Amino acid sequence: MGIASAALALSATACGKSSTDSGSSPSSSAKATKAAIAYDIGGRGDQSFNDAAYAGLKKAEDELGVKGAEAEPSEGEGDADKVQRLTALARAGNNPVIGVGFAYAPAIEKVAKAYPKTTFGLIDDTSKTGPNIANLVFNEEQGSYLAGVAAAKTSKTGTVGFIGGVEVPLIKKFEAGFAQGVKDTNPKAKVLVQYLTQPPNFDGFSKPDLGKAAAEGQIANGADVIYAAAGLAGSGAIEAAASAGKWAIGVDSDQYNQAGLASYKDHILTSVTKDVSDSVFNVIKSVQDGKPQSGEIRYGLATDGVGLADSNPAYVKMTEVTAAVAKAKQDIIDGKITVKTAP
Repeated sequence: MGIASAALALSATACGKSSTDSGSSPSSSAKATKAAIAYDIGGRGDQSFNDAAYAGLKKAEDELGVKGAEAEPSEGEGDADKVQRLTALARAGNNPVIGVGFAYAPAIEKVAKAYPKTTFGLIDDTSKTGPNIANLVFNEEQGSYLAGVAAAKTSKTGTVGFIGGVEVPLIKKFEAGFAQGVKDTNPKAKVLVQYLTQPPNFDGFSKPDLGKAAAEGQIANGADVIYAAAGLAGSGAIEAAASAGKWAIGVDSDQYNQAGLASYKDHILTSVTKDVSDSVFNVIKSVQDGKPQSGEIRYGLATDGVGLADSNPAYVKMTEVTAAVAKAKQDIIDGKITVKTAP
């Protein structure tokens, strides 16, 4: 999709709410009445990362009276498209403007300089900084470690699987934490690792059929618990696990409670959660309060910024598993366990 088409897509996906082109950005100290999020690959409806960001915007609309706008990505787009999208959102008077995902880093760095009075939220990236950029980041490896403990304790075959959407440093954090949690719990366990695509091909975050095929392959090789950190593609892995009567571990959102995955929920053991929702809400509220966030804002296990969901009643009844997870959580918080951020 070209830049002109991206702008058209923006106007069509802004929640049906009109916005006036003011030609300038509002003051950071002014009450934030308009806030916008630009979605990552897969867009809203991924039952995972993007939907968690939307939940934060919806909460701000409900609790703060904010008028929210949304902008969807286009397949195969480049940085120029993202610059156009973020510029349009800032020019329309939205403050803050939040880029959902590390792919927005170069574009936010550029647009933030052009709109110095607008706060830009950048989720999952600290490489691009600025006085009006809030870097919203998470200790994904910590939550993934807990998933590894749960997987190792639950597995009957001693073989579990990890599926990464795209092989980038962020997703390697999920892999590292998960594998460490598995091995610390059962040194004899086998962890099958597969990435769906390599950059610059980001289909591994958006195509469920890729996740499904990968999970089917791991199941054929003995895996009976599969953890996928793959955005929308992860839903395919969950489908495959459920169809085979195996366990899936969700990611980013509590996927047991996602309506689009209801058919498979009984096989979603747990999910590694990232409080993307609150990170979005908090940066919106900070602007509205006249004290906009900036710099690194980190969400970790100690503050429940990451965690392991317990929505599945079957998981809650696994007392040996939940006890092991609770102990591991406390040991990480107390510094007794240091979780690796790279395999």
